[in-house]
Amino acid sequence: MNGINPWAVVAAAVSAFVLGGAWYSPLVFGRAWQRATGLSDATLQGGNPAVIFGGSLVLSLLAAFVFALFLGPRPALGLALGAGASAGLCWVAASLGINAGYHTLQFTLYGLVLGLWH
Repeated sequence: MNGINPWAVVAAAVSAFVLGGAWYSPLVFGRAWQRATGLSDATLQGGNPAVIFGGSLVLSLLAAFVFALFLGPRPALGLALGAGASAGLCWVAASLGINAGYHTLQFTLYGLVLGLWH
């Protein structure tokens, strides 16, 4: 962890968490995601928000931390953005289909924050 800025990791994780809130909202892609996954409003309302959102934040922190390790300390902004977009498009999008857009932007945000703040 030598040279990794923990505050940049937290900021990157929070940026992706906020992106997820917007991405999966009914105003953006929430309804399309619901239809594609077969989840009803009743099913979603039956979930535990603390577990869902808390778990999402913890996983976002983990992903941002590992991505920071991948980039190394003080990555150049272009490298960080390119690596983030590539990770989203080539690793995640190739595997997840409908969720690919969110994850592509998620890793691009990680690259942006980590590339700017070191």
